[in-house]
Amino acid sequence: MLQEPGRAPDLAGANKDGQQLFFANMSFQRRGAPRLTPDQRAPWKRRDKNNLPFQPGTGFAAEVGVRSTLFDMAPDPEVIAARVLVEDSDLTRYCAAVVREHAERAGWSKRQRNDVIRSLRLLQILRPTPTAKIRATDVLQLRQYSGNVISTIDVLAAAGLLIEDRPTRLERYFAAKTSTLPPLMKDQLEVWLQVLTEGARQAPRQIPRDPQTIRVHILGIEPIIHGWAEAGFQSFSEVTSADITAALGETGARRHIAGNALKSLFTTIKARRLIFANPTRGMKASPKATTIPLALDAAVIRQELNCPDPVVALAVALVAFHALTGKQLRHLQLTDISDGHLVLGNRDIPLAAPVRTRLAAWLDHRNRTWPGTANPHLLINRRTAPRLVPVGPQFPWVGLTLRPQALREDRILHEIHATGGDIRRICDLFGLSVDGATRYLNTVEHPDLTIEGERVPRT
Repeated sequence: MLQEPGRAPDLAGANKDGQQLFFANMSFQRRGAPRLTPDQRAPWKRRDKNNLPFQPGTGFAAEVGVRSTLFDMAPDPEVIAARVLVEDSDLTRYCAAVVREHAERAGWSKRQRNDVIRSLRLLQILRPTPTAKIRATDVLQLRQYSGNVISTIDVLAAAGLLIEDRPTRLERYFAAKTSTLPPLMKDQLEVWLQVLTEGARQAPRQIPRDPQTIRVHILGIEPIIHGWAEAGFQSFSEVTSADITAALGETGARRHIAGNALKSLFTTIKARRLIFANPTRGMKASPKATTIPLALDAAVIRQELNCPDPVVALAVALVAFHALTGKQLRHLQLTDISDGHLVLGNRDIPLAAPVRTRLAAWLDHRNRTWPGTANPHLLINRRTAPRLVPVGPQFPWVGLTLRPQALREDRILHEIHATGGDIRRICDLFGLSVDGATRYLNTVEHPDLTIEGERVPRT
């Protein structure tokens, strides 16, 4: 439509052979409007000639006005690929200094730095508003355009432009375990989860719990609440003390975990007035179930110690000889090892000769594979080498028959039998509490582990 000067738009004529897809006069600007000076422009458009194109912390807002789209249409990949090559976006210039700093500090290659810059250009093209902060869930969409997700999120977080809206592992776990429950029961569980994760200042007051503790609580009550839902329960207000007693009687070894979780659940939702009475009030705590640690097959341990993968051999050696936990192993740093000694908290551990041999082999492999990495952790992989974070809990145990907890128990069990039950020694050697060490001490004269009064030798 061509609008003639001095005449109003002919809307009827414009819609005669087609449909108008915009609101009239929304973007109409009168002729002769004064031009803005550099000081009057939006902060994100002003440039600092002395240093950065933009001053850090200015120019991008968490929430800005966004026009609703008439319909959703996937971008054309060919058009996106062509625009990325020539895009000179405000976002890229705003994050230029942060990208350069991250590249130098984390030892990025030129290819990875260019991948991050390309990902920032993709975000500028794909997002509807050029001055809004970026949500982490939007960055995840870059995978379909071969974009770099993890490093781009790190850069945006350092620049103060990231809105973290990704669900945590605990939230994803909770959603998977409660997706099929009745709506009212699920709402009550969400209130309980919120109190556990964020704490509560009103009675009963509570500090935030560790995510692993919350996960154990959910694991303990999951079969019970699903059983109630299958029986026709729509809310926890319908649960009685008899129902809880009957449910705990069927849990077996999880009775202690399930009992504590149910007490926490009903105490919380009763305090929030979501139920009329607390059916767990006055209920005695269930006795804690204990297990007997058993020795592993020495042939399996020997096979993993001689694994051709140097990181697997080192991880198995550190746990098999010095009983490190999986968490301690992941967070070990290069500076924790010096002159054949491992400093772990207030413990100074002389490394065994097989451990030192495998440590030297891993360090050689590490330096050859990632010569420019600045990650301070001892164990790294392809995903963490260009960053400064530790490896995940499954590295490098994926595909192995051994688990770090079972391997640690085998080492402590061997030590308690070799010393004849010297509980003080294993407390000092492995950093155990007296209660934790007693679990291993009970295996020394256990009737099921002896043959005619003689101790069963360790294989």
